[in-house]
Amino acid sequence: MAMLKTETPSLAHSGLDQYGAAELVHAFVDEQLHAVQAVRAASASIAAAIEAAAPRLAAGGRLIYVGAGTSGRLGVLDSVELYPTFSWPHSRALAILAGGRDAMFTAVEGAEDDLRQGGADLNALAPGADDVVLLLAASGATPYVLGALRAARERGALTIGIANNAGAPLTREADVGITLDTGAEIISGSTRLKAGTAQKIVLNTISSALMVRQHKVYGNLMVDLKPTNAKLVQRSVRLTMHATGADEASARAVLEQCRFHVKVAIVALLRQASVAQAGALLEQANGSVRAALVK
Repeated sequence: MAMLKTETPSLAHSGLDQYGAAELVHAFVDEQLHAVQAVRAASASIAAAIEAAAPRLAAGGRLIYVGAGTSGRLGVLDSVELYPTFSWPHSRALAILAGGRDAMFTAVEGAEDDLRQGGADLNALAPGADDVVLLLAASGATPYVLGALRAARERGALTIGIANNAGAPLTREADVGITLDTGAEIISGSTRLKAGTAQKIVLNTISSALMVRQHKVYGNLMVDLKPTNAKLVQRSVRLTMHATGADEASARAVLEQCRFHVKVAIVALLRQASVAQAGALLEQANGSVRAALVK
């Protein structure tokens, strides 16, 4: 069996176990630069994934993440962050992980080898044509993930395969394949390192770009956050002040009227409208602050 590039021992740091603390830090940090380079090299396929996914989400589709081990946990992380950051509904950002929820915290041995379970877990979510399934595997050949991929394709969902080895089954069979050629790891085979970093960058990029397309951002401000704690409440006030030029008291007063919905507060302040009128303008503009301001 040919050795995967991600499993090949690195020739760059064969004396790693003899490094001092400073040398270890430099070696590990410098290795991460390859993750950024690998993502940059895949920019065209990442953009293609965003272009294909955006209209499906606009039509009501869901983001569904699939993975095993580190890759699966990165998918879970991306899915749960979309609600507080962009008010993206929990029901429209789902993640399945080989081994189930317990595998988020404890390795479930052998779970990633179960191709049939991957298909069954994906089918349990009843994906449809408007859904977008993001499948991650450093090797690009994890059976659980491939099972989910094939089930998603059978149901007509858009599939985006993300792997760290060229020519992998995952990227070949997906509607959009993203290859992150991060190469050998500084600790041989430990793909939680730069392979995982590259996957995280891609997930950040795809989901954030899709949220921009769904009008969750005005300029570069996250104006559709859920203020679920004191920090986010204060952030809502600052964002509103920055976008409108209002003082803190005025921004907070309008935010309190609209349950700290930053979008609504911005439109109300800039259009000198009531909260109800601002909400109506946003609805007519499909949630776009920029469009609501010129209506």
